[in-house]
Amino acid sequence: MQEKLDGTNVGVARLDGALYPLVRAGYVADTSPFEQHRRFAQWVYANQDRFLAVLRDGERLVGEWLMQAHGTRYQLVHEPFVTFDLMFVIERARYDDLITRLKQNDFVTPKVIHRGGPLSIEAAMKMLNTYGFHGASDQVEGAVWRVERNELANPGKNGERVWRVDFLVKYVRPDKEDGIYLPEISGRKPVWNWR
Repeated sequence: MQEKLDGTNVGVARLDGALYPLVRAGYVADTSPFEQHRRFAQWVYANQDRFLAVLRDGERLVGEWLMQAHGTRYQLVHEPFVTFDLMFVIERARYDDLITRLKQNDFVTPKVIHRGGPLSIEAAMKMLNTYGFHGASDQVEGAVWRVERNELANPGKNGERVWRVDFLVKYVRPDKEDGIYLPEISGRKPVWNWR
């Protein structure tokens, strides 16, 4: 279980050896009308060696871009990209495999607050405390549960087992106000966590 961070969902795909910074909808980030997305693309190209060292062709890293405040402000103590997934088409890498791949390139990941059996929402939020572990100056947004299981690779065959990501589920505080710092909603200037 990890802290749920409040940024814009982005990814970096590697196709035919080239990197493509993407926004959640799948568009190339440097074509976005939003400055934070275009700045993400610039940041990816400035860090391309790190991405190329991690990604194999056809894979993408997915994460939160925390440059601009959405509904939570941060005083970032790390870079603004926080990676939470490694994917190939729709398959997610196991958490341990993700961490192994990221380790030598110093990518930031959301704080893990629990591994093992079930954990209630109440217990998770208590472990996150008010501000979590990534420099939030507003109350932490919530938590993400990542459920992985060890299953038979070919049921009825040789008994070989493999780990698979079964599903992810998130909890967001019911009193959290989405996007209150975004100019499109607030009518005010952007609030930058990192510039």
